Amino acid sequence: MFDIGASELLVIVVVAILVIGPKDMPGALRTAGRWIGKIRRTSAHFRAGFDAMVREAEMEEMERKWKEQNERIMAETPQGEMEPLPASAEAAASDTDAADANEPSRVSDAERKDS
Repeated sequence: MFDIGASELLVIVVVAILVIGPKDMPGALRTAGRWIGKIRRTSAHFRAGFDAMVREAEMEEMERKWKEQNERIMAETPQGEMEPLPASAEAAASDTDAADANEPSRVSDAERKDS
C-alpha cells in the first residue's frame, strides 16, 4: 500500500528525532501506536459490517431464487395429478410389509453382550 523503502524510512526517523527530540520519542511512538491501533480496529469494524451486509444481500438473493424455482416446480407438477403405482409395485410393497411383520427381530451377539 505505502511502498516505503529503507532509505525513506531512515529519512523519516532522522526528521522525527530532530523535530520531536530523543527524550520525547518513546512517548510519541506510543501515541502513534495507539492511533494506528484505533485506525485498524475502526477499519476492521467497518469491514465486518460491510461483509455482513453483503452476506445478507446474497442470502436474500438466494432465497428469492429458491422461491422462484419452488414456485416453478410446483406449477409444473400440480398436487392433484399424482401417478398411481403399478399393480406389481403395490404387490411387492405389501409382500415386504407382511414379511417384516412376521419376522422376529434379530439381535446380534454384540448387542446381547451389551445388555
